Amino acid sequence: MEYRFLGRSGTKVSEICFGTQTFGWGADEAAALAMADHFVGAGGNFFDTSDKYNDGESERILGSWLRTQRRHDVVIASKTFFDVGDGPNDMGATRKRIMSQIDHSLERLGTDYLDLYQVHCWDASTPLEETLEALHDVVRAGKVLYLGVSNYAPSQLMKAIMLTRMHGWSPIVSLQPEYSLLVRSTEWELLPLCRAEGVAVLPWSPLAGGWLTGKYRRDAPPPPESRVGRADRWDDQPEQRASDRTYRIIDELLVIARERDRTASQVALNWLLRQPGVTAPIIGARTLEQLEQNLGAVGWSLSDEEIARLDELSAVPLPSPYDFIDRYTRRRDEHAVYPLR
Repeated sequence: MEYRFLGRSGTKVSEICFGTQTFGWGADEAAALAMADHFVGAGGNFFDTSDKYNDGESERILGSWLRTQRRHDVVIASKTFFDVGDGPNDMGATRKRIMSQIDHSLERLGTDYLDLYQVHCWDASTPLEETLEALHDVVRAGKVLYLGVSNYAPSQLMKAIMLTRMHGWSPIVSLQPEYSLLVRSTEWELLPLCRAEGVAVLPWSPLAGGWLTGKYRRDAPPPPESRVGRADRWDDQPEQRASDRTYRIIDELLVIARERDRTASQVALNWLLRQPGVTAPIIGARTLEQLEQNLGAVGWSLSDEEIARLDELSAVPLPSPYDFIDRYTRRRDEHAVYPLR
């Protein structure tokens, strides 16, 4: 397992982050503890959870494991935003909710501090200044070391970065965006922005909710009862559902997997690890076998030719103005030489 800096911070995290959304849902406590042990044994040190996951059960189970570890050896990230109750203030990124939920998260995790605390989604109802100042205050209180956001648009992320600089607040060091071979719009602005600003990129759903595991194929689509194919899934975008593009990508993943003696999941994750600016994809697992398979994505690299094959098949036509800018940037740079790039 290799390690990468968490944005412009000096903290190093494993190139794979273990997402614990399944803890207390797809994996009972015994299975979850075994997977956490295995992940650390494989060199992983980075765990991600949320106060929303399984009504806090994910944090509680991760906390029961954390009490058996040396706290300094691992990097623990959690998130807040989504509803955790029925009250009028039980959702959002307000000062009131942040100050309440950080203490609940720390109690469930059984730790004095979080390494990374993230706003789980953009809050259109709360002034961004309120959110960022409250987050800065939890850092000043010693409850959090670093701050991040998730599911922010490029303009929202840039505004957050600029406000922290203007006010001298704790900086944004990471972004959790959805990113995979099926969801590549992240590349239009978010990835370049994060590279320019030194923000770590922690992609969620790197296997597109299960589509890129190779389990589903043209002649074996997801059954109606499968969570993968349901149209009512909150995180299921049109480009993730069954389409000719999806099956072309899956077909090529299976071809490369056979050539490399790997699995489709490992190929899809390795492609993501090779993308400029990506720090650590967040993987999940319900069983130890699934975790072991996903960890097989590290320690080797796809060739440039294999990357190009997957890039071409998964490319999404650029909308305006990205297509216009790209066309004329290429035209202008056609005969130029940039020795420093």
